[in-house]
Amino acid sequence: MQMFRRILGASLAVLLTATVAFAQQAHVISPSALDRAVQQRVSQEQADREAIRTFLHNPAVKDVAARAGVSVDRAEAAVATLQGDELRQAASQARTVNDELAGGSTVVISTTTIIIILLVLILLIVALR
Repeated sequence: MQMFRRILGASLAVLLTATVAFAQQAHVISPSALDRAVQQRVSQEQADREAIRTFLHNPAVKDVAARAGVSVDRAEAAVATLQGDELRQAASQARTVNDELAGGSTVVISTTTIIIILLVLILLIVALR
């Protein structure tokens, strides 16, 4: 019985040691690739927030927001709280409007509507959190 205990104890020690050694050998993703992925995500979020801020600083947007009774300062403060799909969607819409306004397009009803919807969307997202 004592011999059985020794063999069992030695077997368990080898198994536990081997498991730790194998776990340390292979990584699914390298640390440098993980760092690059995180940095890329952070850079994209910063670019998305900047696109929304550029949109909010546009004089035409400020004018439409004032007529609609929406605070641009409050909307700008809400930009920092946007994340994930909400941030990407708002940034995409902001980029569309920024491109239209920068391209010399006149502000028509559709652009005004997009501006109002985007401002209200930002405020609703923040209010519902």
